[in-house]
Amino acid sequence: MVTAFTLATEKEELHKWFSPATWDHLGEKILEWSIQALPAVCIILLLAVFALRVTRGLIGRLKPRMLKHMLEARQVEPSEVEKQIETLFGIVYGTLRVVVWAVAVMLVLRNIGIDIAPILAGAGVVGLAVGFGAQELVRDVISGFFMLLENHIRNGDVVQVNGIGGQVEKVGLRTIVLRDASGTVHVFQNGKVTTLANMTKEWSAMVFDIAVAYDTNLELAIRTMGQVAEELRSDAQFGPRILEPMEIYGVDAFGKSEIIVKARIKTKPSEQWSIGREYRKRLKHAFDVVGIEMPFPQQTLWFRESGKALPPKG
Repeated sequence: MVTAFTLATEKEELHKWFSPATWDHLGEKILEWSIQALPAVCIILLLAVFALRVTRGLIGRLKPRMLKHMLEARQVEPSEVEKQIETLFGIVYGTLRVVVWAVAVMLVLRNIGIDIAPILAGAGVVGLAVGFGAQELVRDVISGFFMLLENHIRNGDVVQVNGIGGQVEKVGLRTIVLRDASGTVHVFQNGKVTTLANMTKEWSAMVFDIAVAYDTNLELAIRTMGQVAEELRSDAQFGPRILEPMEIYGVDAFGKSEIIVKARIKTKPSEQWSIGREYRKRLKHAFDVVGIEMPFPQQTLWFRESGKALPPKG
């Protein structure tokens, strides 16, 4: 039940808060803070932005020099080195940005009169507690660091992670982000990557299993395969993407209705699929010209009469 004393007390408090003296005191405090702390806060924020801009500028200047140095030291495609540099510098800049803004926030809090010592002490205790429960996070970060250090994977690579294939959209210290051919995005924790297959590191290759019928002249088939490969290397559009002449390994297996001839074309990174599609199209046309048929399922029927096997009729 509300008493008269309570109402009088609340009325007195409201009168105190909304009195001219209170607002004058509050205005003085705001003016004092604006004169003493606001310039320092603005300077801190401007310095943080300036530091990040300078860092980005230094990274932009350092990239071409590092690219030139790495190309001289390693005989690889410029695009390969560019992917590695972009991945590493992206992580370095992201880490520096977090550190700069964390320091700026601490300095701002200190300048507006908030004691940051308890905050730092609390952060240390919380960090220790989280550290015991975040072993998986630590494992992810350590695994990601060594994958980047050893240059196993870069942004733009086409890889298979734990059996799932796709193009790398982002490599971080904690996760790897892939996008497959259907557009689905897959996210993998670095600490849980058990198998990693990079199909576009330094160079790529398309392996062909060319099937021909059993009655095919194998020498003619192999010669035709080589001629088509050389024509493809001489093409102005596709030739620059091919690194070496085609390797024809020869007869690889006998199937139910076909003989398998295995071959390989070595290409620039990520170019093996376009080269493979064009080669198969040209090879089919060349086989049609020389009369080599693609195999189709065949069966031989034997008829028995009076318990004896007879050869097929006709």
